[in-house]
Amino acid sequence: MKIGITYDLRDDYLRSGYSREETAEFDREDTIIAIENSLRDLGYDTVRIGNLKALVRCLNAGDRWDLVFNIAEGLRGYGREAQVPAILDAYDIPYTFSDPLILSLTLHKGMVKRVVRDLGIPTPDFRIVESDTDISSVDLPFPLFVKPVAEGTGKGINAASKITDRRSLTAVCENILREYRQAALVETFLPGREFTVGILGTGKEAESIGVIEVLLKENAEPGSYSYENKEKFKERVEYRLVTDETARQAEKAALAAWRGLGGRDSGRVDLRSDQAGIPNFMEVNPIAGLHPENSDLCIIAAKKGMTYTALIGAIVKSARSRLNGANNVRC
Repeated sequence: MKIGITYDLRDDYLRSGYSREETAEFDREDTIIAIENSLRDLGYDTVRIGNLKALVRCLNAGDRWDLVFNIAEGLRGYGREAQVPAILDAYDIPYTFSDPLILSLTLHKGMVKRVVRDLGIPTPDFRIVESDTDISSVDLPFPLFVKPVAEGTGKGINAASKITDRRSLTAVCENILREYRQAALVETFLPGREFTVGILGTGKEAESIGVIEVLLKENAEPGSYSYENKEKFKERVEYRLVTDETARQAEKAALAAWRGLGGRDSGRVDLRSDQAGIPNFMEVNPIAGLHPENSDLCIIAAKKGMTYTALIGAIVKSARSRLNGANNVRC
């Protein structure tokens, strides 16, 4: 079986003049090597494809693959994570992870919260600020938390993201609108424990592979799992595998969200507890990072005794099951 690999390589964009923050979601060379080596160890033939433009060139040249292992994040727009899967759908080429609908929905943190709320899963109250004039209409009680509506890897999140007064709300929202050229998500601040749940599988077959609690060390930027804390996680963050009652509640909510949204193969759900100690949905990452040592999903798997190759194999197995109609949908 020939598996192509689609990805956005961070170094390529850095060489093109993009900043480290702009490229924070893109992959390092050693991640691609690790995926490639694991697939080969599992008996697959692999071909590096690269990013969206490279994929288009390959397709125009007549190249085809039995399956594409897709971790491409895309560069622009709310549909950027959906671009590669949409093209693969058009060419009837199966691929790992979620389809264009789910990838577009989940990238927009406000839209996905509306769906999750409709599923009956706790999530903090929120407002979406799309322009300066929307800021005055935010009627939620302080403290609040503000972040870009469609970024990952903690981009746009820092010590100023926790808001305690209207002047700060205005300043942070205006900065997001200007710097990130997208809406700001304003949420009720969740003061409790922060969890990340790793998911494997699709639909009824989906299961949690474990729950970690994210604990900020004394030298961390306070208040949130921010961009700077994620970039320097080895010095600033402790990841603790947890199995207590609150962790089990987080696991249950994460699985309900994953199944309700239609996530496929593998991903990660982030939650934080409210004042009552109830885990609330914050966001879902349907194409979670796969660096063997640095990515949360891989950290969870390792803490549960699952090897990196076994994780990659489980992802491919889930995707391959669709080829046989096991999930009643085509990749």
